[in-house]
Amino acid sequence: MPFRARVTFSLLMLSLAGLCAWLGLWQLDRMHAKQALIDRFEDAPDMSISRALTDDVPFARVRASGHYETDWQLLLDNKMLDGRPGVHVLHLFHTTDGQHVLVNRGWLPMAADRRSLPAIDTPADTQEISGLLRLPTADGVRLGQADSLESLSGPTLVTYLDLPALASRLDVPLVPRLLLLDAAAPSGFEGRQWQAAVMLPKQHGAYAVQWFGLAAGVLLTWLILIFRKGRNPRPSSTRTTPDNR
Repeated sequence: MPFRARVTFSLLMLSLAGLCAWLGLWQLDRMHAKQALIDRFEDAPDMSISRALTDDVPFARVRASGHYETDWQLLLDNKMLDGRPGVHVLHLFHTTDGQHVLVNRGWLPMAADRRSLPAIDTPADTQEISGLLRLPTADGVRLGQADSLESLSGPTLVTYLDLPALASRLDVPLVPRLLLLDAAAPSGFEGRQWQAAVMLPKQHGAYAVQWFGLAAGVLLTWLILIFRKGRNPRPSSTRTTPDNR
């Protein structure tokens, strides 16, 4: 291999190895950040909704007394439970002290025909609820615009939860958090084993190992090829002598 080609090949292989190593380090950083998020989730302090908002805590365990809005509900689409497609039921809750918070009551199955929405059983009397107050998640990559909330009547199927858009539609001030209803609460549905994140830290760690392995493989391949090219003997010229017989 000519010297210039060898330098170009080396730069390409070293750049590829560096990229793989950087991706491995990025996955390790994500692993540590995800573990810190889970730790805050599991160690969420008990406090009132007002205190949680004042202190701007990421997660808080809260209790409230009040009643559910009976005129409309949001059905957050594309939620899977044990391999079954369904929705999360989001319901506005009016507390006795004048606050208004959106509550995730859990999961309900969804028919293949999206025009056939599940029936929502909503208690009309005063309820004592408890749950985890948190900022709503982004729900992955968003494709397209958020669903229109021009009409809030009965169950409304939405692809994304846009809390600011919902707040602008309401006649009451909306708490800028989502309350995940406790699994023991009687007014909820299935699937209330809430988690701080979908992807766990160990998954990021596994991806990091894969990227570091690829970086090591690229470096090993580069060393082997360079070593072999450098050791290839040049063809020797043989002088022929005339046969004087």
